[in-house]
Amino acid sequence: MTLPVMTAQGATPACTVEYSVTGQWDAGFQGAVRITNNAAAVSSWTLTFDFANGQKVTQGWSAKWSQSGTAVTAANESWNGSLGTGVSVDAGFIASKGATNAVPTTFRLNGTPCNVDGGSTPTPTPTATATTPPGTGDAPPRLHVSGNKLVDADGRTRRLLGVNRSGGEFMCVQGRGIWDGPVDDTAVQAIADWHANTVRIPLNEECWLGLSNINSAYGGANYINAVKDLVARVKAHGMTPVVELHWTYGQYTGNSAGCADVHASCQKPMPDMQYTPAFWTSVANTFKSDQAVVFDLFNEPYPDRATSTTTQAWQCWRDGGTCPGIGYEVAGMQDLVDSIRSTGARNVILAGGLAYSNDLSQWLTYKPTDPAGNLAAAYHVYNFNSCASESCWNSTLAPVAAQVPLVAGEIGENTCSHAFVDQVMKWFDDRDLSYLGWTWNTWDCSSGPSLISSYDGTPTAYGTGLRDHLRALDG
Repeated sequence: MTLPVMTAQGATPACTVEYSVTGQWDAGFQGAVRITNNAAAVSSWTLTFDFANGQKVTQGWSAKWSQSGTAVTAANESWNGSLGTGVSVDAGFIASKGATNAVPTTFRLNGTPCNVDGGSTPTPTPTATATTPPGTGDAPPRLHVSGNKLVDADGRTRRLLGVNRSGGEFMCVQGRGIWDGPVDDTAVQAIADWHANTVRIPLNEECWLGLSNINSAYGGANYINAVKDLVARVKAHGMTPVVELHWTYGQYTGNSAGCADVHASCQKPMPDMQYTPAFWTSVANTFKSDQAVVFDLFNEPYPDRATSTTTQAWQCWRDGGTCPGIGYEVAGMQDLVDSIRSTGARNVILAGGLAYSNDLSQWLTYKPTDPAGNLAAAYHVYNFNSCASESCWNSTLAPVAAQVPLVAGEIGENTCSHAFVDQVMKWFDDRDLSYLGWTWNTWDCSSGPSLISSYDGTPTAYGTGLRDHLRALDG
């Protein structure tokens, strides 16, 4: 829900503050502020405002948040204190609330009133509103990397344990909608009932960017708003949202091609330079004020199927450009990290390796440079993959996990059972690592594989293994 922004009639105010509620539930809400300095540049800043209905900030990000009585203070972090003329900065917070949640009306930046010109009377300018359903869980933490762990603002380790929610990558490009099955409050609560703390949300770049081949009912602003709503709903139930780029533009008809289509209608070997950096710039701008949201760069790279040598494949993976065997200009992982960080976003970024994210053997050698220091490795494993044994995990995954956080963004098997994922979960549990089951969709378990037979959370025989394991871990 976006609330009225107070704007003065007349000259440009010294500073402008846009205040919005980005999600709320029975006892609390998530808020965001965008501060724009229209005066002389400053090297540090402090924003102050008052709550009128007993709201209380409980945690925040991109600023040092504090509260005394009704007075709220947000002071810059060490990395975002410089605020030039015309420059904006975003910050966010979680707060408790009562029956009402009035919008603050007066903001001051370094003591100077914002949204007003001298003594002008501010006039509310209504903006679009959207409703976020009530949630039942504690808000998920803002995350960052510390050594080889994902940690919250207090330095406590956070494992990402949960499921994938497929649909956003294929429904829109096929002209069938945005999500595959319900994603309302009841449906998301069913995921939380498995004691999941994370939901990975696959996306399609053409749908997000609203390209001309996408039905406008399912693309552009409609798609973005649907994603924002689902992210807010996942958070409202106490779970970490992972937004992930799954299908991309670019024609590839070589070895292991998923389709001959230039459009984003299947998994391509690498992201494309034409649209993928723009996708991640837009996604990062959308969620950069919320470090509870994790970014997963590209689902399952497989340039190794197109190139003739492993070295060429890893170079293509990191650097992009003209890659042997791929007929379009590739956006490398470094390009995508740069696109995200150029927006000021400091969200945790996941990067999967070669062989459909199943090969991390040279991930450390070729890992992108992240100026924010918030990069983690992503890994996918199914019973039919090449690296699907403890010996392979010990030799190729353990060295990566010793240096950076390791997240198995997809685990699964096509046996309609859970013997294999049981082995995966034990290996990852023993090392305090993260994993997400594929997938929370009502498909045939041997072709999906599918965790559920109903969106009320009824598990398949395969899904029973993940559900019971998550509940036991949290018991």
